[in-house]
Amino acid sequence: MILPKSTRLTTAQLNEVTAIVSEFGCQIQPIIGAVRSIYAIVGDERDELMINRLEGLDYVDRIDRIQSPFKLMDKRSDLASHRITIGGVTLGEELLIIAGTCTIDPKNPNYFYETAAAVKEAGAHMIRGGVWKPRTNPYTFQGDTKSLEILLEGARRTGLPVDTEVMEEAHIQLALDAGVNCLQVGARNALNYSLLRAIGRAVAKRETCVLLKRSIHMGAINEFISAAEYIAAFGNPNIILCPRGTTPTLDGYRNHPDESITPLLKEKTWAPVVVDPSHSVGKASYVPACALAAVAYGADGLCIEAHVSPSHGIGDDPKQALTPEALAMTISQAKQLWALRRGGKIG
Repeated sequence: MILPKSTRLTTAQLNEVTAIVSEFGCQIQPIIGAVRSIYAIVGDERDELMINRLEGLDYVDRIDRIQSPFKLMDKRSDLASHRITIGGVTLGEELLIIAGTCTIDPKNPNYFYETAAAVKEAGAHMIRGGVWKPRTNPYTFQGDTKSLEILLEGARRTGLPVDTEVMEEAHIQLALDAGVNCLQVGARNALNYSLLRAIGRAVAKRETCVLLKRSIHMGAINEFISAAEYIAAFGNPNIILCPRGTTPTLDGYRNHPDESITPLLKEKTWAPVVVDPSHSVGKASYVPACALAAVAYGADGLCIEAHVSPSHGIGDDPKQALTPEALAMTISQAKQLWALRRGGKIG
């Protein structure tokens, strides 16, 4: 829908707009009002080039879209009934809990093994563990491919599926060949469209899930869903959206907690939402409250950093990882709140 800056388009302006949309197989239908006229685009209005050209006209105030820009991620698409099951949990039917260390220490693998056992005992359904890590400072620990073996050994010992972040295309196949169940796209790579395409292609014929974190630079909800559209368009619909805090940083927190975008996402897409409260607030004592807030907003799951001995962690764990005891309490309360929202009994 085209809204002009003036009350209506001149004949010359209408002719120019009509010529532009006709290049993309569309037509213009004027809707004449007593005070102001608007101009409907009849046809597929999702072509970004067409919209960009129209928005570049100095007499156009704005373009209001009626159609969704998402062909696959839209909640009215053919994938609307798609369901994702991992760790014995079908998202939307039970609260999914992912928990584990920020970074796997290849020199001290027992910390990860003990944490894996502890998060299972606490009630988690999947283990997270960082093999490759993005770091602001090039001299800090960047992860180690050797940690992939530790991650999978933790899976073998507990029987739980595992999630780990991939940083570049070479990591994708390494993780898939090793048997990783869920590839995580971190906030720094959520706008790396080449990587998103590669992930979509690589996992197209597998049941592997993709946990897509929201970039701190994604202000618009549509931009987040569009990143997921890249993965789906190249073959894999098993996508989980993960809010994890954004900018501007809220004083006292690591980021600006964004668990409240969950209902906004659910208005637009069928994709399940699993919130990461650990990176949102960045301090262990704040994580439980943020986790419960996420569930209250309708999250389908939580991705929580935990460590059997946080002070011995080599990533973010010393600051934001929950102890097994705190994790167990948080999971218990989150499940109760989930039951309350679903109309179940609180026990």
